[in-house]
Amino acid sequence: MTFDSNIQWIGALLFALALVHTFSTKLFEHLAHSRPRHAGIWHLLGEVEVVFGFWAMVLMLCLFALAGRGQALQYIDTRNFTEPMFVFAIMVIAGTRPVLQLAGACVRGLAGLAPRAGQGACTYFLVLALVPLLGSFITEPAAMTLAALMLRDRLFAHQVSTRLRYATVGVLFVNISIGGALTPFAAPPVLMVAGPWNWDLAFMLSHFGGKAALAVLLNAGLAALYFRSELAVMAQAPRVAEPARVPVAIMLVHLAFLAGVVMFAHHPALFMGLFLFFLGFATAYQRHQDTLILREALLVAFFLAGLVVLGGLQQWWLQPLLMGMDARAVFFGATALTAITDNAALTYLGSLVPGLSQEFKIALVSGAICGGGLTVIANAPNPAGVAILRGSFAEASIHPLGLLAAALLPTAVAMLSFALL
Repeated sequence: MTFDSNIQWIGALLFALALVHTFSTKLFEHLAHSRPRHAGIWHLLGEVEVVFGFWAMVLMLCLFALAGRGQALQYIDTRNFTEPMFVFAIMVIAGTRPVLQLAGACVRGLAGLAPRAGQGACTYFLVLALVPLLGSFITEPAAMTLAALMLRDRLFAHQVSTRLRYATVGVLFVNISIGGALTPFAAPPVLMVAGPWNWDLAFMLSHFGGKAALAVLLNAGLAALYFRSELAVMAQAPRVAEPARVPVAIMLVHLAFLAGVVMFAHHPALFMGLFLFFLGFATAYQRHQDTLILREALLVAFFLAGLVVLGGLQQWWLQPLLMGMDARAVFFGATALTAITDNAALTYLGSLVPGLSQEFKIALVSGAICGGGLTVIANAPNPAGVAILRGSFAEASIHPLGLLAAALLPTAVAMLSFALL
């Protein structure tokens, strides 16, 4: 549905305020510590996952006041909230003890093939390379959840430098964004266009697979090489005693739930039904579970839902901006625009335009996935990583400018891989 120009401008203004707010969360966290009298409200405004949901609420109030109850309700009813629901379900399942133990065992087994002195760096490399590439099959949100939890418990639990923490998050976010591009169903920006443009598995592997894999391996390898002296801690036993091993049968049931949710990712009634059955199973075998990450997953879903509501009023200026570029310019333009809007939104807008050349389509999607690690809002799984890892940073907050700076080099590596190969 369309609104008059005043409401469109209000939507754009609120979107801009949400972006500024996203980059200001560190300030609110600082206020929460320096002015404890109102610490609660400052903490709320400092939660990056709350930002877009808060401004989406402001937008809906404006719509009720200016467009009337009917149009406001029609707008919200036409938004598609499947992705926030899916990310919520997949985060909770992927973050369970059985799945994490299985993934951890695989990583440790591969790292054990390296010389003992290099096992820490090898483990780090595998978490930043193998797990993001695995995201092409278990979806990017699941891969982000697995990698972030492993990094939190195996690396960030130790006294490592702030520089290493930010560099790791930057590489992780970029590699998750490009690592899901081997298949047509795992990366949100690819998922938006795969159906309309008839991009199947063979097409993705031939046009994106090699470029994405090379960039992921280079980013992870360069980071492991540069910080190798600090990474020995990843070969040590965790500071907190690990819980008892989960039986293989329980692991297989969890994998079955994970696969079912991925298989029915486009059908919320089915995957949420499976998720409810999963909650029942997890409760029945609670002795094999840690506390489910329901709070973190709900916050991420709230963030993405807010982005859906606010993003729905940005098409009027974003689509003409994209379509005014040629294939080469759109690659760089999409990478830059992804930093200020969800990359899936960019590719979705492109899918609405008929008659685009194949070169333009590939450039648009390539740019969107290359820029997916620059900010929290650039790629749907990023808020999940922030929710899990921010407690390992000063004042429990990942500074947006610190993330942007840390992601610039791995983003450049990805862009070179996609532009030159």
